[in-house]
Amino acid sequence: MSANVPEKNVSVKNVSEKKMPKKNATGGNALFSDWDLKNLIIPLFMEQLLISLVGMSDIFIVGFTGEANVSGVSLVNAFNTIFINLFTALAAGGAVVISQYIGRRENDRAGEAASQLFLSSVLFSAMITAVVLLVNESLMRLMFGQVEDDVMEACVTYLRISAYSYPALAVYNAGAALYRSFGKTGTTMNISIAANVINIVGNCIGVFVLHAGVAGVAWPSLVSRAFTAVVITVLCFSETNPVRYGLHYIFRIEKDLQYRILRIAIPNGLESGVFQLVKVALSSVAALFGTYQIAANGVAQSIWSVAALVCVTMGPVFITVIGQCMGSGDIPAAEYYFKRLMKITLIFACVWNGLIFAAVPFVMRLYTLADETKRLVVLLVLIHNVFSALVFPFADPLGKGLRATGDVAFTTVISLFTTIGIRLVFSVIFGIWMKLGVLGIACAMCLDWTVRGIIFQLRFKGGTWKCFKVI
Repeated sequence: MSANVPEKNVSVKNVSEKKMPKKNATGGNALFSDWDLKNLIIPLFMEQLLISLVGMSDIFIVGFTGEANVSGVSLVNAFNTIFINLFTALAAGGAVVISQYIGRRENDRAGEAASQLFLSSVLFSAMITAVVLLVNESLMRLMFGQVEDDVMEACVTYLRISAYSYPALAVYNAGAALYRSFGKTGTTMNISIAANVINIVGNCIGVFVLHAGVAGVAWPSLVSRAFTAVVITVLCFSETNPVRYGLHYIFRIEKDLQYRILRIAIPNGLESGVFQLVKVALSSVAALFGTYQIAANGVAQSIWSVAALVCVTMGPVFITVIGQCMGSGDIPAAEYYFKRLMKITLIFACVWNGLIFAAVPFVMRLYTLADETKRLVVLLVLIHNVFSALVFPFADPLGKGLRATGDVAFTTVISLFTTIGIRLVFSVIFGIWMKLGVLGIACAMCLDWTVRGIIFQLRFKGGTWKCFKVI
């Protein structure tokens, strides 16, 4: 590694010398020791796991109030995912800029970027909230007009309350992006644990004590999200942090920093939006294949979301690590950590996906499904988990690492191409024309990952990413 790299990164001030590596493969002092990487990855993984598991609590607990409420919450949750992904994309754009300033050791400038991310998150989410509240019922009837009246009533109630939580979601993502940028993922994990406890306890009180139905699970979600937003924002002003918010930066718009953030955030948001639209389209395709295939696909997707957590976790890790390396101007370090993080991701993904597949037979006992449906679920999970372990690390975390270098346009175009031109098109070819049903949709998804992963790996090896600059 080049001589200008500091012996200790801002994220590891309290790490003892014996835990720091003497040299890395580039020949210099390491930006991130094994200890740093572990402290970055494990809390972030636990946070994502908690979000995934506890995110099901609204559906599970509201299930005791009737099928109409379950259907309403499920439909709105799918709609809410669009905005959650947009807030996440905005935070990811900010995280790249913040990480690069930290790598350059310009902590004041990093704090200014974080403050601008907070400002843009508040303004963007407030605008989305106002629009959704204004057209709440009309929007639900436009999207789900064919559902029964009691389901529509549940949709409208849940969406109206959920919309109030959009600013809290955006503000939390902005604060979490800052904390992850300087390596304190344990803090966001602890906040998530507290928020999830609030949500579950609130759900139980709302449904079983107050008998509030859909509102009984919607309000606790709002309260828990508001809690996370307030706590992370207060912490982001703490003077003990290497990088923090500044009031004098929050109340003015810095066009240069907003441009740098949005230059990465807008393509990310576009990609997320297109992915959600394709996902909705594929749900319509899956609905053509009969009840047992629809049921198997639904159960398999819930298992897939847990199996994919390793790659979901490693994306922000790539942004933090590669972003700091590029910010410091140390290309050899960035190349070294690209390879090291890919190795960690592949090993972690293989172990995790293997464990999830091994648990499937036990999970199937919790469902009252026909044997044919259960066999299809097992096959779908097997196909997914093999590719999730061996291919998806190249298609997703590696792509986020490339974005952290500033290679945004190329990765976005490729992702859009494979999502539409491969996943959507081949889902129709495999699923309908070749009559493979939901198996065909699963195969098209894996083909999407494979093509994207190959292209991103070639892009990495070609070294074009070394020429980009974010700051």
